[in-house]
Amino acid sequence: MSFTLKIIGVVSLLVIQAVAVQADPEQDRRAFIDHYQTIYPGLPLEAYADGVYAIDQDARESWEAIEAFPPYELAIEKGKIAFDQPFRNGKAYADCFPHQGQAIAQLYPQWNPTKGKVITLALALNECREANDEAPLPYSDGRIAELLAYMAQSSRGKPTSIVVPEQDPRALAAYEEGKHYYYQRRGQLNFACATCHVQNVGKQLRSEILSPSLGHTTHWPVYRLKWGETGSLHRRFAECHEQIRAPKPAEQSTDLRHLEYFLSFMSNGIPVNGPSTRK
Repeated sequence: MSFTLKIIGVVSLLVIQAVAVQADPEQDRRAFIDHYQTIYPGLPLEAYADGVYAIDQDARESWEAIEAFPPYELAIEKGKIAFDQPFRNGKAYADCFPHQGQAIAQLYPQWNPTKGKVITLALALNECREANDEAPLPYSDGRIAELLAYMAQSSRGKPTSIVVPEQDPRALAAYEEGKHYYYQRRGQLNFACATCHVQNVGKQLRSEILSPSLGHTTHWPVYRLKWGETGSLHRRFAECHEQIRAPKPAEQSTDLRHLEYFLSFMSNGIPVNGPSTRK
């Protein structure tokens, strides 16, 4: 018997049953979708790419006004310049990726069987740099967010297509660790990621409407009005830890890469529409 996610009531939390050792990611994804479709029965799957703006019309109108003149355009422009800039050995980022790095963001994160680990697109960019004798970029620095913005923009409209190879127990373990991390309570507030985005989705926390987990990975990187710049998904993960007063993991740590792997698989089929704007 595999790990499964069970629906308990209409606005229930999906809970993990640790009753076996092998995961069934597709069964998990189907249960995940069923949960949100029960709450928002008329909302098509692809709409979840818009996050909270898919479920709150007032917020959507303000967001659409901002998106008419997107504040992340400069990040895309800078990302393209950096992407095209040759390394000192004459090669460039395009040499590290299939299709010269165009329209591939929807395929990340990936399980790499040779390295035995999850590779996010940010990690792949730094591995490309190191393979060409360049120093890795800091993950907290805006430069890597700019590269990610350019690559995400080239994938707009492509459905998220994450693979968890079930014949590789290491990949399944990484997926399960990401799922466990999502449901594990932590910090002084004793919150899990799922506390807000599964159990209490659509409810108001202070001035914010809590967004659905579905589609959470599809619109990154984002220009956050709070930040005043474009930042990465892992930066947002770290900020969530701060908000619940939990230890903040490093960006691109194993925990956060596995978390991204799980969440991205849950969003399979939802189109990429990053970069985007968020409060």
